Amino acid sequence: MSNATAKTASSLDEMSPRRRQLAEFWFYFSENKGAVIGLWFFLALIVVAILAPLIAPHEPYQQYRDAVLVPPVWQANGRWEFLLGTDAVGRDILSRLLFGARYSLFIGIVVTTIALVVGIFVGVLAGYFRGWLDTVIMRLMDIILAFPSLLLALTLVAVLGPGLDNAMIAIALVYQPHFVRLTRAAVMAEKSRDYVVAARVAGAGPIRLMFRTILPNCMAPLIVQATLSFSNAILDAAALGFLGMGAQPPTPEWGTMLAEAREFILRAWWVVTLPGIAILVTVLAINLVGDGLRDALDPKMKRS
Repeated sequence: MSNATAKTASSLDEMSPRRRQLAEFWFYFSENKGAVIGLWFFLALIVVAILAPLIAPHEPYQQYRDAVLVPPVWQANGRWEFLLGTDAVGRDILSRLLFGARYSLFIGIVVTTIALVVGIFVGVLAGYFRGWLDTVIMRLMDIILAFPSLLLALTLVAVLGPGLDNAMIAIALVYQPHFVRLTRAAVMAEKSRDYVVAARVAGAGPIRLMFRTILPNCMAPLIVQATLSFSNAILDAAALGFLGMGAQPPTPEWGTMLAEAREFILRAWWVVTLPGIAILVTVLAINLVGDGLRDALDPKMKRS
């Protein structure tokens, strides 16, 4: 054991149980430098999304007809009032990117919450009761997993109708099987443990056993999966927006901004490149945070 690890272990012994858990979590999480960088970027993105109306230099829908396809300020003919340039109808790119962060975070939160809550509920039922209920649920999940996720989401949106709400519902449905399978496997592993048997002998009913006794001990892999689903939801929503099936113009959603700028890719690179970079960096940061959570929450990944 290294000196740093030994000092950390001794300091943890002096803390309360709750503080000890948080300190241990941060110790293992912070060992992954990429995860720390991703976390700081994600926190900055949240701040930007919240303060977008205050820090954006222009309204996201405001058009300046005398400033169509103005390049970024560091290029020739760039203007300081439009730091990242304007699009084909004279809207400020920087302002639309800042407001687009709101849509991306909203999409990630809604999709992940729906998929996580419903997936946990269905997975707990399948893993606890087993039998015919487990068979029906898992075969349905296998059918969903048999289709490419984006193709299935695109089909569902085509049936429900284009729009951001329908896109989020479709993406959440596509992500259900991952949470169901993880929850089922964890519940099956936990329900034969001694503490569950003791709770059953003490008179705990099935509902209490499932959601108060077993479920809290199954959350670590679900938290990691939720983080990865958060980033995938942003990516899939941007893809649906790019295909015209997600958020509709003039919504400043990053995928929709890419779709509107396709025809200008050769003569106005900033209109396409900047929203693409925003999607890339955001998804990368969230995935790095997910790797750090896996290192901190999975006992097998913790180094002694």
